[in-house]
Amino acid sequence: MSRATSKNLSLPERIQRRLFRAAGLIPASVLGTAARITKVNSDGDHLAPEMALVGAATAKVPGMGLTSRPPAGARAQLDATGVAMAQTFPPFAIEEDLEFEGPGGTIGATRYRVEEGSPRGLILFLHGGGYVLGSRASHDSAVRALAVASGTDVLSIDYRLAPEHRFPAAVDDALAAWHYAVAKAPEWGIDPAKIVVAGDSAGGCLSAVVALQTRGEDVVPALQLLIYPVTDMARETDSRREFADGHFLTAADIAYFTEHYLSDPAEATDPRVSPLLADDLSGLPPAYVVVAGFDPLRDEGLAYAEAMRAAGVPVELERAGSMIHGFINMGLISPAAREYVSRMGAAVVDALS
Repeated sequence: MSRATSKNLSLPERIQRRLFRAAGLIPASVLGTAARITKVNSDGDHLAPEMALVGAATAKVPGMGLTSRPPAGARAQLDATGVAMAQTFPPFAIEEDLEFEGPGGTIGATRYRVEEGSPRGLILFLHGGGYVLGSRASHDSAVRALAVASGTDVLSIDYRLAPEHRFPAAVDDALAAWHYAVAKAPEWGIDPAKIVVAGDSAGGCLSAVVALQTRGEDVVPALQLLIYPVTDMARETDSRREFADGHFLTAADIAYFTEHYLSDPAEATDPRVSPLLADDLSGLPPAYVVVAGFDPLRDEGLAYAEAMRAAGVPVELERAGSMIHGFINMGLISPAAREYVSRMGAAVVDALS
């Protein structure tokens, strides 16, 4: 068992988990009926009822918002919420905590393998959290679900967080993690040519940047799995305005993350912060881009998918129209979220076949 991803819940957090589990037992027929009366976005998508509940809780319940506390407290809250919403999985064959040297010191990682035997490949996973929050613990359930769905090992990384370590610390650690994965893959019985780089939100941006920065190297990602990625921190979009409040990630959260991550607002135009602003996107690995219908980051994800496609990169776009930001961590309460993660796993299988 991984010590890094284990967390004991407090009594209030255990109660929260019971409530989430109860929500997860709502019949699909009831959810389908409720979806007819939930909010509809400008594209005509209906918000999934369970996503509406999460959005309402984070907006109305004190302390539930992503950035309702200073960074240390917000990190603890997100880890606890991740555990409270975690799906239950049987023990994995391998749950191994690792360490390796990065440019700023030791980087922690956890490797997962579902079953004994030879895995299909490896997913290098970079968690979300606005570069300020998130950890292997907060995303433990999501990476387990990806491992099950794809039949691959998953290597989950704890990169340095802001404001203690501002840009480009997270980028540097992500690149170090990529090169570590490439070097270690043969030892784990994995072909280095069958490594996928994946991440959600800020981790989706880091994954895109790893693909950009390793272009032309001997080993490059077999696939970019970009899950509601940050791709443009320099400009406003219609979706940032439409979903500024009430859908888990808010405009205030984005401002909080930006302020803590960047030392200078001018850094927002750096392609390592905003890969959509890169001069050249040609020659990148194939990409599977996931956007959520009720997410402030929806439009920049769509724009990045289109920009890569225009540059000749093979791109598959998944529009999770009923979902909100962060949905891969909400599998306990959402059948739709589980289905979308299964599709991500299938995309990895296809890329590695």
